This record gives sequence, structure tokens and C-alpha cells, in this order.
Amino acid sequence: MEDDFESLFLAEYPRVLSIAQRILRNHGEAERVAGEVMVAFRREHSINPNDSAVRLHRAAVETALRRSRSRGGQGKLRKGSGPGGVEESQAVREALARMPAAGAAVLALRASRLTYAETAAVLGVEVQQVGSLLRRAELRLLKEVNA
Repeated sequence: MEDDFESLFLAEYPRVLSIAQRILRNHGEAERVAGEVMVAFRREHSINPNDSAVRLHRAAVETALRRSRSRGGQGKLRKGSGPGGVEESQAVREALARMPAAGAAVLALRASRLTYAETAAVLGVEVQQVGSLLRRAELRLLKEVNA
């Protein structure tokens, strides 16, 4: 059992951290969220090769979104690399915090490079729905950023 969790941890921790990082944009806070998710999973769940990764990814999204919303989308700013830099990054984080959880989740999961199939599994929807959900979320994000 311990070996199973260690294998799961080694395989999934980087993805869990990436998901939290995409939402929080703060590496230290993302590491804390990833650690909390892994510890909670170890305590509360048995390892199931068919759905353990999905449950970890879902928990990472939910925990990071909850943390982001509790701080109102505010956090340490990282210097942006795009034309808008820090101000643009801040506007996106604030917009994500105002969006419905499902929209913010689909954007974070895809930004974390989960496939459509993996994203669908985490969200509990059909693979065919991911493209539509993603497009609606992108439009909502643009609307929120430009509001």
C-alpha cells in the first residue's frame, strides 16, 4: 500500500503542483496546496489505478480555486512576460476568481496541459463537451478581464 502511494505521488505530484500553480500563480502557495491535496488523499482514499489521478487533479482544482477565492484572486505578483506584464496577470487572476468554478477549472486544467480526456474525467463530463466548455470559459474570461 505504501509503495502504491509512493508511486502515485511520484507520478502525479508534478501535475497536481502545475494545476495549483496555474490557478494561484504563487509557487509557494501552490506547493502548500499540492502537499495538502496529497496528504488528504493519503488519509482519505485508497489507491485505485483507474481513478486516483482524476481524484487528485479534481482536488487540486477545487483546493486552489477555494484558496484563490478566499483571497479575492489576490496574491504575490510575478513579473509577467507578455506585453501586459504584471497588470495583465493581475487582471486575469482577478477575473478567474470572479468566474464560476467550472469555467475557471476547465481553463486551469487545459493550461496545465491535461488532455481533453483527462480534463473531462476531472470535471465529470463527456470528452465531447470539453471543447464547448473551454470556448465558453475563454469567452467569459475575456468578458471578465475587459469588464
